[in-house]
Amino acid sequence: MTQPQVTSQDHAAALIRRLEACEPDVKAFTTYDPVRIRSDAATAKTGPLTGVSVGVKDIIDMAGYVTGHGSAIYEGNYARADAACVTQLRNAGALCAGKTVTTEFAFFRPGATVNPYGPAHTPGGSSTGSAAAVAAGIVDIGLASQTAASLTRPASYCGIVGFKPSYGRYAAAGVKSLAPSFDTLGTVTRDVATAALADAVLKGPVAAPVTLAATKPERVLLCRTPHWDEADESTHNAVEKAAVLMGAHVPVTELDMRVFSDAAALHITIMSYEASQALAWEYTHKRDMLSQQITGLLEAGQKISYATYRAALEKAQALREAIAAFATPGTVMLAPAAPGEAPLLTEGTGSPIFSRLWTLLRLPTLTLPGLTGKNGLPVGVQLLAGFGADEELLNYSAWAETVLPSLPAPVLCFNKGNV
Repeated sequence: MTQPQVTSQDHAAALIRRLEACEPDVKAFTTYDPVRIRSDAATAKTGPLTGVSVGVKDIIDMAGYVTGHGSAIYEGNYARADAACVTQLRNAGALCAGKTVTTEFAFFRPGATVNPYGPAHTPGGSSTGSAAAVAAGIVDIGLASQTAASLTRPASYCGIVGFKPSYGRYAAAGVKSLAPSFDTLGTVTRDVATAALADAVLKGPVAAPVTLAATKPERVLLCRTPHWDEADESTHNAVEKAAVLMGAHVPVTELDMRVFSDAAALHITIMSYEASQALAWEYTHKRDMLSQQITGLLEAGQKISYATYRAALEKAQALREAIAAFATPGTVMLAPAAPGEAPLLTEGTGSPIFSRLWTLLRLPTLTLPGLTGKNGLPVGVQLLAGFGADEELLNYSAWAETVLPSLPAPVLCFNKGNV
């Protein structure tokens, strides 16, 4: 019997049902428009992302929608054009659902979004809404970004895949900058295959063929990082269990990370300095509308001299050269993704300490789910490869995905509305 053809309007209707069923509980979106979704579906192109839905982080422009940057300063700030990444996804056939919640200027002050695995807990920051929307099953891909840990930490907390590519791999046009030395566009998805599908679209001006092939690495380097003691038992157990599971198939050796002890401090220096430039207008003209968190960052940056900033850049480059000696072909690095399970909403979005190092080094990183902590909430692990070895990392991650256990669906909204 011939199956009925699924049309773009069918996909739009299913997406709208999921949004209307889940959004009141998850609060992942700043805005979505059913009329616009149907209109976009009617003119959608056919391509590798046909039938795929996308949530767009609200520091990324999408024509006809407000780009609010998580701040009341930008209320009514309608974008006139799509960001480059949104255009690329649309050209590949994707259907954009709307704008997802972010923290204030992709820093710390949270929005209203909750964690689908535990509604009393944070989904992390700053790719807050994108991660929650993907985890809840509302959209297939969430556009995310990372300047410190804004993609990796939400992926870990929400039990999903978070892919931050090598620095500069995806176009940043139309994305609000915080610290240009680190700002990196990436994606959150529910599996590695979808991350690879998005990567093939976003990595160049024309969508490339997907070449994902689950590949066992030659070796795994266990990187506890200099901040291992700042992780709790849940993260310690998750990383060590992942090492055991992978070690049943490939050699696992531990990397001495002491040479990278200053990396987090260097990251903070560079980020503070650059953020104070990037948000100079907001600080000068709208200071009373900024949170204490962002004001503190900008004022710290204003106190840093150019000489100190340049010295930090030079030290960062030296550390990138140091890690290259270890991140050789055939090697995947295993590291913590977050200090533990998602904190309560009242405790903030969590610490970025386990990603500052890797963001400074500009390496591609992929956060994998599958493990849980003492409270039953997700605890992800990071896999990393050498700079520019993004396809290899995706291949290794597809293999690791088969080695790690699978998470059950979240308690909140998954598949709700798919009727």
